[in-house]
Amino acid sequence: MSTDPLFAPIPGADHRDIGGIELDIFPTGAARVKRMIYPPGFRWSTQMKPVAKTEFCMHAHVGFLARGQIRVLFSDGCTEDYTAPCVLAVPPGHDTWVVGDEACVFIEFDFEKDTVQRLGLPEGHHHG
Repeated sequence: MSTDPLFAPIPGADHRDIGGIELDIFPTGAARVKRMIYPPGFRWSTQMKPVAKTEFCMHAHVGFLARGQIRVLFSDGCTEDYTAPCVLAVPPGHDTWVVGDEACVFIEFDFEKDTVQRLGLPEGHHHG
């Protein structure tokens, strides 16, 4: 078991395990703050696609990658790599997986289904 405090249980969290993701959720006003732990080998299209029942993840993700590495594949075929520590904003329409053998810890801020609108994010991936 890790002694890293980023992996420690969080008192008062709404704790869930969904598709192999350890998820701790905290309501904060109109938003939520979530700590998500993605294990090595996690891939959205393998573990979450059967749960979400969509071809790609259609949720926007905004937050801080505190540990690990991820790769994002957008529905248009583009990929982006993220290595902790970094801030990221991923629009809907993507597949994501953990790169390497270290678990990823992502601290996310969202407004559930209103995240795109409330944070002014694009509806999908666009080339800058």
